[in-house]
Amino acid sequence: MKSYQMFINGEFVSNRSGRTTTVMNPATEEIISEIPEGTVADVDAAVDAAEQAQKSWAKLPAIERAGYLREIARGVRENSEELARTIAEEQGKILPLARVEANFTADYIDYMAEFARRYEGEIIQSDRSNENIFLFKLPIGVIAGILPWNFPFFLIARKMAPALVTGNTIVVKPSRETPNNAFEFAKIVAKTSLPKGVFNLISGPGSSVGNALAGHPKIGMVSFTGSVDSGVAIMRAASENVTKVSLELGGKAPAIVMADADLDLAAAAIRSSRIINTGQVCNCAERVYVHESVADKFIEKVTAAMKNTKYGNPLTEPDIDMGPLVSKQQLELVEAAVKQAVSDGAKLILGGKRAETARGFHYEPTVLTNCGQKTAIMQKETFGPVLPITTFKDLDEAIELANDCEYGLTSSIYTQNLDVAMRTCKEIKFGETYINRENFEAMQGFHAGWRKSGIGGADGKHGLEEYLQTHVVYLQYNQNIK
Repeated sequence: MKSYQMFINGEFVSNRSGRTTTVMNPATEEIISEIPEGTVADVDAAVDAAEQAQKSWAKLPAIERAGYLREIARGVRENSEELARTIAEEQGKILPLARVEANFTADYIDYMAEFARRYEGEIIQSDRSNENIFLFKLPIGVIAGILPWNFPFFLIARKMAPALVTGNTIVVKPSRETPNNAFEFAKIVAKTSLPKGVFNLISGPGSSVGNALAGHPKIGMVSFTGSVDSGVAIMRAASENVTKVSLELGGKAPAIVMADADLDLAAAAIRSSRIINTGQVCNCAERVYVHESVADKFIEKVTAAMKNTKYGNPLTEPDIDMGPLVSKQQLELVEAAVKQAVSDGAKLILGGKRAETARGFHYEPTVLTNCGQKTAIMQKETFGPVLPITTFKDLDEAIELANDCEYGLTSSIYTQNLDVAMRTCKEIKFGETYINRENFEAMQGFHAGWRKSGIGGADGKHGLEEYLQTHVVYLQYNQNIK
């Protein structure tokens, strides 16, 4: 069994309390590692180290900071297979997807490093003849990065890379379900020449360590990815110091299938978007609205596609489409959601129960039809391989149903009519819309939600801006000097 230490000020250190917790492989239910339970004192030590390091880190030219990021990216690529297996083991992600996550993380770090020569301030026109107005873009200070368990490795880079290239330092706290990959990342960082204190890693419960990090007076911004309830707790803790927050929270992405849609494409893309990472992705297609004239054909096609989904242990069964759910608790939540949906009147077409496997938290791919708009299965995030479907009569109704939700992260529509696609883009109230493709964002885009799906966003130049603050300078000069 592996044992890890926290990474503070460039050193691997024991936690103050000496207490530890264990991490389980969700495919086998075996204990695979022991990690430290951090304390508020550990948070203070990490933040103090980051604050001290930030003073000199911010003074480096951005291109030099980018060089350190590229060094880290090389280390990730050199260890990509081991990292992928670590991700698969602790999170249940299939190996091909875990490999994508590891390599995409390296690409993302390099991509953000490229902004070193590209992010800019402004010169603003003054109302005075003898004045220049400069707007500088400057680092915020110390960033707190609080991570989820579904894409745990990539989210390190999503928070760290833009923070570091813009002159901030960071303290990262991984999820308790999937911390091993973060500790392995820290080992890579330790082998680079990155100055001490620029990157720090602590572990522990969100209720204590996460809350102390979010509420720390020396933290300049909290970047958090996770549930709405946890996001609210982060905001509450951060509000004590009026600390900036950037939150990516839940989603309940609608997929609209129009009468003119390519049904084979729609079925394949929605199935792909629903089973990726066993449905545990905030931007997955979580509910389907299909035009009543093609509903029977679409349901037949998507059910067949879901039925052909293979699942098992990612480390021993390479030819599978999805692994287990991340934990017993998550399995029970998905199981309860489906039971409630059936009780609310939904018709079970496929699955609807725990998979018959000897070990692990597996749930069968599930299709539900006749799902009422106001029921929990159409309103609350399920985070599992469950696809609820209902019908609509026209585009007006489809858009109204899609918008009838407290979330606003991603959405999709399948149609061959440009007018329909463009009108939907204009009227649907979500941060992202995918047209005739699966739900998955690009690093150069901007991943941001509306309503309870979050505040701020990530990726691309707009995501980089999250880690900067402005300083406006009014420079008045003497015109009479000769």
